[in-house]
Amino acid sequence: MKELMRSNDPTAIAFAKALLSGEGIEVFELDVHTSVLEGSIGILPRRLMVADRDHFLAVATLRDNDVDQGY
Repeated sequence: MKELMRSNDPTAIAFAKALLSGEGIEVFELDVHTSVLEGSIGILPRRLMVADRDHFLAVATLRDNDVDQGY
């Protein structure tokens, strides 16, 4: 698995997941439940992970749709 995106913005994460789903790319979201630990103030970003084989296409899909990958 490779990290594809990192963001504090839940709408950006949802948009990226929808785009990738449309391309048939499975996405795994990390750090979803860290808000319990941090007090829901949004300082820890969520990460989207994809399989190694899908990384190139996933990066291209986000880039083509002007989605900031967070790094």
